[in-house]
Amino acid sequence: MSLPSAFAEPTPRRRGRPPRSEARLADACERLLREGVAMLTERGFSAVGLDEVLAAVAVPKGSFYHYFGSKAEFGLALVDAYAAYFARRLDRWFLDESLSPLARLRAFVEDARAGMARFDYRRGCLVGNLGQEISALPEPFRDRLVAVFADWEARTARCLEAAKSAGEIEAHADCARLAVFFWIGWEGAVLRAKLERRPEPLDQFAEGFFSLIEHPI
Repeated sequence: MSLPSAFAEPTPRRRGRPPRSEARLADACERLLREGVAMLTERGFSAVGLDEVLAAVAVPKGSFYHYFGSKAEFGLALVDAYAAYFARRLDRWFLDESLSPLARLRAFVEDARAGMARFDYRRGCLVGNLGQEISALPEPFRDRLVAVFADWEARTARCLEAAKSAGEIEAHADCARLAVFFWIGWEGAVLRAKLERRPEPLDQFAEGFFSLIEHPI
C-alpha cells in the first residue's frame, strides 16, 4: 500500500540533500504511518497501544513526538494518510476511461475484495473501524471521518453520473443518493466479511447493488 509521506507541515529547506538526522526522522514518520494504518485496519484505535506501534517499526518515542503530540494526533494523521491513499485508489478506477463507468465501479469492488483476501479478511477499512468506536474517540475524529465518507461518496456519485450519461442506469437516477447507499452498504459488507473471514458478504452486497441500479424494480 502506498501512503503519503510524513504529515508535518512543510518547512523551508536548504538546497541539496537534507541533513541525515532530518532524513531519518522523515523515514521514521513514514514507517509509523504505514504500520499505524496496518494495525488500525485490523484491530482499531483503542486496541492498539502506542508502544506496540513504536516497537514494530523500531522508532524511539523521541522521534514519534517530533511529529505527533499524542496518540490522538497520530490517529488523526492516520485518517488523513488513509484518506489520501484511498482517494488515489478510487481515482485509479473511477477515472479509467478504458472501462465503462459501471465497469469502473465493478473494478473497484473486485480490487477491494482482492485486497481483503490478501490479508485473509483480517483487515477492514480504517475509516469504518474508527466509526465503529467513535464513542470512545476524541470528538475531532467525528468530523474527520464524516468528511472522508463525504469525499468518497462525491467521487462515486461522479462515476454514477457518468454511468447515467452513458445510458447504463436510469436517466432519473439520483446518483448522490445512490453513492451514499453504496458506501453505507459497502462498509457493512466489509465489516461482515472481516467478522466471518470470507468474501460472500462483499459479493452479496455488490450483486444486490448492481442489480438494483441496472434493473430497477
